[in-house]
Amino acid sequence: MLDSLVTSKTRIKLLLKFFAHANSGYLRSLAKEFDESTNSVRVELNRLTDAGLLLAENEGKTKVYKANSKHPFYEEIKAMVSKFLGLDDLMERIVKRMGEVQMAYIIGDYAKGIDSGTIEMVLIGKDLDREYLEFIKEKTYEKVQRKVNVSILENDPGDIQGILVFGK
Repeated sequence: MLDSLVTSKTRIKLLLKFFAHANSGYLRSLAKEFDESTNSVRVELNRLTDAGLLLAENEGKTKVYKANSKHPFYEEIKAMVSKFLGLDDLMERIVKRMGEVQMAYIIGDYAKGIDSGTIEMVLIGKDLDREYLEFIKEKTYEKVQRKVNVSILENDPGDIQGILVFGK
């Protein structure tokens, strides 16, 4: 889907990261999160910044990137990413009803920009409502025609390979 419009897998990951939610990130953390070289991430960050889609702000010696909400195509890109993920409604419901969700990651094919038909997520939090999760997974399938697999962890192991869509 997105990979037919955008040829760079790294650029797709960056668009998903920054336009799925109000995320921000810096070069080294993004490279680690995407399991990509800092150079390939830097090239795409520069392209997206030059196009005005991302803003870069200095925090000390670190340059932090985030989506430019004032860009003319911001809402369209955000809607396209949201539709690609099919998770905007799911994330909102999970965060409101599941309990103390600390972080949510999209992993697997969707994190790589590939629409395989199965969305894989990792939720991190304590005492999450697993019954509600089963209910919302079925509703999501009815709505977006994609299977949702969710793993729940109480603590962040620190090595999850995917896109952080909720939390810090």
